[in-house]
Amino acid sequence: MLRIRVQPSAGRSKVVGEHGGALKVRVAAPANEGKANAELVRFLAKHLGVSRSSVELVSGERSRDKAVAVRCDGEVIQQFVADVRGGPDR
Repeated sequence: MLRIRVQPSAGRSKVVGEHGGALKVRVAAPANEGKANAELVRFLAKHLGVSRSSVELVSGERSRDKAVAVRCDGEVIQQFVADVRGGPDR
């Protein structure tokens, strides 16, 4: 499970660090009609190397704070988080 803090309507989608223990992700879509959520799912699927159907928004559909489940090898998620944090696995 990934905790994500979303900032909608950015110039482009990217991870920009952490916010309160969650990954902070800027998404290049507005926060209306689910567009930001769809862009978040697309962005995570691309960067984790999984299909969009493997990324599920568990909570936070109408909030900036979200919980996302990803069906993939746990090491892939750990590496993604380590890369964002600039940890030793980077």
